[in-house]
Amino acid sequence: MYPVIRMMKEIIIARRAGPLDPLGTNVTHHICWPQDIDIFMELNNGRTLTLYDLGRVPMAVRIGFDKVLKQRKWGLTIAGSSVRYRRRIRPFQKFTMHSRLIGWDDKFMYLDQSMWSKGQCTSQALLRSAVTDKNGIVAPVELARALDLPENSPPLPDWVRHWIAAEDQRVWPPVLPNPNDIPA
Repeated sequence: MYPVIRMMKEIIIARRAGPLDPLGTNVTHHICWPQDIDIFMELNNGRTLTLYDLGRVPMAVRIGFDKVLKQRKWGLTIAGSSVRYRRRIRPFQKFTMHSRLIGWDDKFMYLDQSMWSKGQCTSQALLRSAVTDKNGIVAPVELARALDLPENSPPLPDWVRHWIAAEDQRVWPPVLPNPNDIPA
């Protein structure tokens, strides 16, 4: 189940926290609840992706992005992600989440998110996000203008550019195996 109540709490906290520089880092504080764990008694990997919403949405609220979306009738989607899982988060363990916009290219915005507990990074996600309207993807330069950002993105780190290049090589749509090649 989606953590609606937790999201509402984070949005209220974000509104009270005040504005954030669009290229700043938003920090949120969380607890791993029993509904977040898997059979191994740790934060479930799929739930981790859901909980990253609890960092991105408040970040968007603090930079004023939610208002721009509403005014222009834009939507928002995640168009790709890559997550590194490095340390376990156990039930009732506290953790912080750091969320930031890294930059953009002609089609996508790139976000870096990480979870931290006891001074160690437990996971990190690189996400690419697209703003959409009824005609499809809205160029990120339009969002930059709406947020009074420079039209040109800050330089993307090498590791992000390499990830983008790797994603560009990935076949889409995926090629399904020939049913005749699958053993019975």
